[in-house]
Amino acid sequence: MIRRMATQEHPIPRFPAGFLWGVSTSAHQIEGAAELRGPSVWDAFTEVPGRVKDGSTAAVACDHYHRYREDVALLADLGVGAYRFSVSWPRVDSRGGLDFYDRLVDELCAAGVTPVTTLFHWDLPVGLDWLERDTAARFAEYVSVVAERLGDRVHKWITLNEPAEHTLLGHALGTHAPGRRLLFDALPVAHHQLLAHGLAVRALRAAGVTDVGIANSHAPAWPASREPSDVEAAEFYDVLLNRLFADPVLLGEYPAGLGELMPGDVEADLKVIGEPVDWYGINYYAPTRVGAPQGTEIEFGGITMPAELPFSVRQIEGVPVTDFGWPVVPEALTELLTHFHERYGDRLPPVVITENGCSYEGLDDRERITYLDGHIRALHRATEAGVDVRGYFVWSLLDNFEWAEGYARRFGLVHVDRDTLERTPKASYHWYRDMLRSQG
Repeated sequence: MIRRMATQEHPIPRFPAGFLWGVSTSAHQIEGAAELRGPSVWDAFTEVPGRVKDGSTAAVACDHYHRYREDVALLADLGVGAYRFSVSWPRVDSRGGLDFYDRLVDELCAAGVTPVTTLFHWDLPVGLDWLERDTAARFAEYVSVVAERLGDRVHKWITLNEPAEHTLLGHALGTHAPGRRLLFDALPVAHHQLLAHGLAVRALRAAGVTDVGIANSHAPAWPASREPSDVEAAEFYDVLLNRLFADPVLLGEYPAGLGELMPGDVEADLKVIGEPVDWYGINYYAPTRVGAPQGTEIEFGGITMPAELPFSVRQIEGVPVTDFGWPVVPEALTELLTHFHERYGDRLPPVVITENGCSYEGLDDRERITYLDGHIRALHRATEAGVDVRGYFVWSLLDNFEWAEGYARRFGLVHVDRDTLERTPKASYHWYRDMLRSQG
């Protein structure tokens, strides 16, 4: 049973002038119109029975492809300064694929909403493989094509979204597309995505782009106890999920012991991966409690964790949980950001929270309001502690295709009827709109 959390009554503190407030989506999760693009690894994944819990696909999704004007009107009414969307690589590979993004960007600009474009959000075209180094080069070519077409109106860009999850869930554990279960043999996938990021930064710079970031997912890793085995497991998990993807981008190096496990000329590649970014995007949802391996397979947060992993993920007790079973711990966001500030110092550029949100049912979604209220306050406390935070994006604008969960999870500020696709703003949409107005 979900414990109701009390929203604080006093107003959220004001953020600095120019702070960028927005919402996020991704192409595969909302666009639909699958017949008007090439196939992605997610299309292939969802064709296999049992891989998506409700048996659904994203062939129609929210039909954003045809209803984008309606969705931009929702953004304008919401009052956000920016909209983070992703470009579908398989759609760009199709004839006329960039025409849709031309129309979308024009509509956003006309509505006074800044377009923030993510270039890869997991929908790799069928025929490409992150185990192959050449995919990084192909990505850079695709980025150049998109930047040439949209760069006159899009000025803020994200290279990759959550390479950690795409590596772990898609290639190590097999619960996401492309469905491989390679465990630590998936490390080349991490390296090639990071190389793709660096090559994309160079391609964007060559196109004249001056505002480039990446969206990495991060969370505090809390030891399950003070026992040395639990502490060691939590430290390993922190390296794997946090430092493996932050250190190469921010420091130009891998954590100790990991570089030698990567393919190719790693030293030369790190010079590319470490190309300076203008800001660093963090997707945050919840902390993780980690202990020593327990020798058994564990189901956690909808993901099966194999027994052979050198750690086990445990429940965080005594805190509310979302309808997805994820713990709600706003103060962990403050902890994460201040820790990043301490760890990376002047190597950490300005930070943008590129995703933060939760899954709850219903139009009167008071739990989501409480979640957002608490996390925005936690973000403000991080700024007071000296972290240079420049923006915050809610995940997500719309209820959508939530990957292996199908349509069973609702992260949207706007309810989408699965049969009619009718959009209905939830209580959280109106709360966020009022909060934005209070920020001026």
